[in-house]
Amino acid sequence: MDRRDPREPPAARRVGPRARGAAAVPRRPRGPRAGGGVTDPRETTDAAEPLLVALDIDGTLMSYDQELSDDVRDAVADLRAAGHHVVLASGRSLIAMTPVAEILGIDRGWVVASNGAVTARLDPDEPDGYVLEDVVTFDPGPALRLLREHLPDARYAVEDVGVGFRMNELFPDGELDGVHRVVEFDELWSGEVTRVVVRAPGSTSEQFHELVERLGLDDVTYAVGWTAWMDLAPLGVTKATGLELVRRTLHVQPHRTVAVGDGRNDVEMLRWASRGVAMGHADDVVQAAADEVTGTIEDDGAARVLQSLLPAR
Repeated sequence: MDRRDPREPPAARRVGPRARGAAAVPRRPRGPRAGGGVTDPRETTDAAEPLLVALDIDGTLMSYDQELSDDVRDAVADLRAAGHHVVLASGRSLIAMTPVAEILGIDRGWVVASNGAVTARLDPDEPDGYVLEDVVTFDPGPALRLLREHLPDARYAVEDVGVGFRMNELFPDGELDGVHRVVEFDELWSGEVTRVVVRAPGSTSEQFHELVERLGLDDVTYAVGWTAWMDLAPLGVTKATGLELVRRTLHVQPHRTVAVGDGRNDVEMLRWASRGVAMGHADDVVQAAADEVTGTIEDDGAARVLQSLLPAR
């Protein structure tokens, strides 16, 4: 039973070795034709210093058929061999990201999962293959109860880090990874979680945006996908907050950061990076947050960006 006053905003809580509060995320003027104030890592005089290259997965590295091109794999391998840090940053859960890291040959390094709520360091010597360095949780009860009043037929799930999801009914095959456990709706907020997933097949993404604005979900961070899919995260948590933690831990200079993404949940990450690149199929909001636009996923646009960071052959 939820004993907290439902009018109170849920307080985020951090756990993990680096859970000392969110690092301030620098924000810079943005736009595909942005002028001064944005430093292209390729134009700096300290080119020997490592880059931090943050990469979204779905729609950026991986096609909608879940394929990774040889050019992407080769470019990632070449960047890592040159001493640069390639960090996967996704809305996916951690257990859905580790197989992608394995395909890319990334067995050591960092990943930012669950839209920034989970930051992990990959280490093959660990029992699970990773160490949880920062986990941000929140009480999902108020948002879940409010959303269900307006979306009674939607499917709801909460993430159990490293395990899977609890949900009020099963999601379609392939949409969520890990163990799926169906529970009563009020069991979804039996404890704090890193992420809530809302799926309403009868709604469009535009209707989701309108609903969120109408309800005023100001006490969580939300991201709406291409379809009627929405992720809720702790307030103030984005891919950028997780990446800033990684940047500071690795002692990478801010002007040596690059990010590539295609979705609304990549906007903060693109603004955070010194060189933010939107995919060619990204919508206007995402492209406006970036410094430049590359090709679409069909054109292997991400591979072009990664190749541009390597010395000319």
